[in-house]
Amino acid sequence: MSDTVPEATAQEEPAEVEAEYDPAAPAPLDVARTPTGNAEVDGKLERLADADHLATDGHIEVYEDVHRGLRDALTALDARPGPPVPARHPTTTPQRDPSGHTYQSPYESRS
Repeated sequence: MSDTVPEATAQEEPAEVEAEYDPAAPAPLDVARTPTGNAEVDGKLERLADADHLATDGHIEVYEDVHRGLRDALTALDARPGPPVPARHPTTTPQRDPSGHTYQSPYESRS
């Protein structure tokens, strides 16, 4: 009898197949997107991540959608009423031209 212990048969792990480099394959751009605090804008910026999983020819649809959404969000900001414009009060000191003569501004009412 032999005092040798039979060697354990090593179970071979299936070899992982490495994907070949394909420059046309989709690849994440890993561009950081900082939240703006505006839910509509942040949603459109997150939509940019969809392009990471598309072939290059699919990017234009995503970019156009994001651009359209951001443009609409900016337009909506312009349409919001702002604070009222303060009324212009006439000055109490006489206006002087460069030669030192006083004059009435055409924008002030005469009292």
